[in-house]
Amino acid sequence: MKKILKKVLLFGVLIICGLWYILGGQNLNLGNINNKNNLVQEAEVNDKDKSEQEIEVEDKDKFKQGVEVKDKKKDEYQQETKVKDEEKSEQAANINIKEELLLVNRKHGLSKDYIPKGLSIPNIQFLSKSENDERHVAGIVVKPLEELINTAKAEGIILLGNSGYRSYKSQQDVYKSRVKSQGKKLADAYVAKPGFSEHQSGLCIDVTNKSRYFVDGTKEADWLAKNCYRFGFIIRYPKEKKSVTGIEHEPWHIRYVGKKAAKYIHDNGIALEEYLGK
Repeated sequence: MKKILKKVLLFGVLIICGLWYILGGQNLNLGNINNKNNLVQEAEVNDKDKSEQEIEVEDKDKFKQGVEVKDKKKDEYQQETKVKDEEKSEQAANINIKEELLLVNRKHGLSKDYIPKGLSIPNIQFLSKSENDERHVAGIVVKPLEELINTAKAEGIILLGNSGYRSYKSQQDVYKSRVKSQGKKLADAYVAKPGFSEHQSGLCIDVTNKSRYFVDGTKEADWLAKNCYRFGFIIRYPKEKKSVTGIEHEPWHIRYVGKKAAKYIHDNGIALEEYLGK
C-alpha cells in the first residue's frame, strides 16, 4: 500500500512540474511577444516623432528662407527707391539755380528729354567733321563764345569748334562707341554716360586747333587756360581735380558759368563742384 502511495505522489509531482513548465514557457513567450510589441510601438513612435521633427525643421527652414528672400527683395527695392529719390532731388536742385550754374556730373544728371533753351549755332569756325547737332550751344552761350573765339584770333590764336550740344541719344552713341573701341575703363575716365554729360546742357563746348593736337603746352591750350574766364568760361576739368569732377583733365573742354563765377573759380584754382559746394 505504501508503494502505491509513493508512486501516486511521484506521478502527481511529475504532472505538477510538467504543467508548471508548460505554463512558464507560455508566459515567457507572451513576455517576449509583449516586449517585441513594445519595441515596435516605441520604434514607430520614435520614427513618427523624428518625421514630425524633420517636417518642423524643414518648414522652419523654408519659412526662414522665404523671409530672407523677402527681406532681400525689400532691401533691393528700398535701395532702388533711394537712388531714384536722390536723382529726383538732384534734378530738382538743378532746377532752382541759375541756368549758367547748372551742375551736371556723374552724380547730378539730366532727364533724357532735357533740351537747353535757345539752342543756336554760334558764328565761329567748326571742324568739317562736326555734326550739325554738335555745332549748337545754349542761347546764353552764343555771344560769349563768339567773343572768346574772335578775341583769341585777334591775338594770333586760332580756335575751332569741335563738339557742343549733344542730345541724350547722341551721348549714348558716343559712350557706346568709346567703350567698344577703348574699353569701359578708359571710356568711363573721359566720357560721361548718357544723362550725365555736360554736353546735354548746351553750356559747354570742346574746342581744338588746326593740328587737332590740343594739349597742355600748345599755345592754343595755354591761351585758353589763361584767358577763358574773361568771357565767363572755365576749364571744366582742371588738372589734379579728378577726385572732385570724376573726369580726367581735359584742356579743350570749356564750360560757361558767367563772368563772376568764372573769375572766382579761375583765381582760386577750384572746380565747379567746389564753387557750388557739391
